[in-house]
Amino acid sequence: MEPTTLQEAILYFADPLNCRQYLMARRWPDGVACPRCGSRNVLFLEKYNRWHCREKHAAPQFTLKTGTLMEDSPIGLDKWLAAMWLVVNCKNGVSSYEIHRALGVTQKTAWFLDHRIRLMLGDDHAAKLSGEVEADETFIGGKARNMHISKRQRQITGTGGKDKTAVMGLLERGGKVRTAVVPNRKRTALQTEVRKHVEAGAALYTDALPSYSGLAQEYAHAVVDHAVAYVDGRVHTNGLENFWSLLKRSISGTYVSVEPFHLFRYLDEQSFRFNNRNLTDAQRFDIATRGMVGKRLTFAGLTGKEGADHPL
Repeated sequence: MEPTTLQEAILYFADPLNCRQYLMARRWPDGVACPRCGSRNVLFLEKYNRWHCREKHAAPQFTLKTGTLMEDSPIGLDKWLAAMWLVVNCKNGVSSYEIHRALGVTQKTAWFLDHRIRLMLGDDHAAKLSGEVEADETFIGGKARNMHISKRQRQITGTGGKDKTAVMGLLERGGKVRTAVVPNRKRTALQTEVRKHVEAGAALYTDALPSYSGLAQEYAHAVVDHAVAYVDGRVHTNGLENFWSLLKRSISGTYVSVEPFHLFRYLDEQSFRFNNRNLTDAQRFDIATRGMVGKRLTFAGLTGKEGADHPL
């Protein structure tokens, strides 16, 4: 029986056979296929815990990790799947130091592992948001009062959002949230994101920021002025404000400090949990593991030493 709690997951995935059967059912529901040529003419080599493709090509042997975010990782599936369960289901996230202590790996390994799991949680955004959509933006960055005076003088050079990273969010009421790191809060940046993710004709609710002006030609755009009120009937952005509070709680309370270069991955992680908040832990984990194929993040890419999947 498949696990439904963290305790059950740790015991279940301690058995390599359970790991193999669980991932096979999600990666190859119609039968094992070679990730390189797609052929189902494969033979399982029990002794080596891998498959051999009978078709002729350069690399006929493959494992469950081949072609996934786990490729070339020496970490066992038991630790990979336990870490995935924690990242996917801990409401406020789980830091690399917690993973390091829980799984008995180095903190550097846990940090790399965490980021690869976050890549798996990214949404491809196939369908645009529709119906009633809230749009809002916020700033992510260190609080001056929490910094040592020397660091504060070096990093904080202005007020408000200066020296922080701008993030935009779009929330379909009763549906999903979309987030993106944006270069600024100017009209071009914000309206580009709206048109990219929101279906024309949808009801769009924003605050009174001038950057949103001009959208009424394409959307049923209504504005709530926060200097006057936070709610005007159906017009408000309280759903996104709720999401921002969850995001900032995880960053401030769990991760403490997030580099702007990596911020978009933390947004993907929090968005995934928020979008699947009505599911059970097992259901969220099931969805996450199905997204591990075809995604790869090297350590050099993660640390900026080669072309990384950075949106800006």
